[in-house]
Amino acid sequence: MLRIAVLISGGGSNLKSLIESQDNNYYKIDVVIADRKCGGLNIAENAGIKAVLIDRKLYKDELFKKIDEELSNIDLVVLAGFLSIVDSNFIAKWANKIINIHPSLLPKFGGKGMYGIHVHEAVIANKEKESGCTVHYVTDTIDGGDIIMQARVEVKEDDTPEILQKRVLVEEHKLLPATVKKLSQAV
Repeated sequence: MLRIAVLISGGGSNLKSLIESQDNNYYKIDVVIADRKCGGLNIAENAGIKAVLIDRKLYKDELFKKIDEELSNIDLVVLAGFLSIVDSNFIAKWANKIINIHPSLLPKFGGKGMYGIHVHEAVIANKEKESGCTVHYVTDTIDGGDIIMQARVEVKEDDTPEILQKRVLVEEHKLLPATVKKLSQAV
């Protein structure tokens, strides 16, 4: 069984999907850490999971040292809508033990500035026929780590970025728990 930490910055919908899919045969969420006040902390608390706020504005360059202090006995760090850029020392310490979910079919539409609605705007502007989401390992290259799993979503002619975002999010909620389960079976 993998013991995981989930890092968040927002509403926590991917966190909720991980909680709902949690199976003690595969993984257990030990701690949820947010880099800003957000709704996801309430989701963790309501599920009886340790919820920690480590404000990025307060800790700045020390953010990941503080986060690391909360990660005792953790096997996997899951970035689920976590918007802070992970620092190199943290990545080196947790090499091949940090994963991220991204709302596109990487390597397309990844990298600096490609998050949230910006991704879906770019997909539509480029007249893509499909989009989706990707779970990948975190490296020093933003959204550049090895791909673990992907899910595809058709881009429809009348899609707006907001409509596409909602359809991709449905797949994210399936893909992230499935990826964590897959990784737990490889241990």
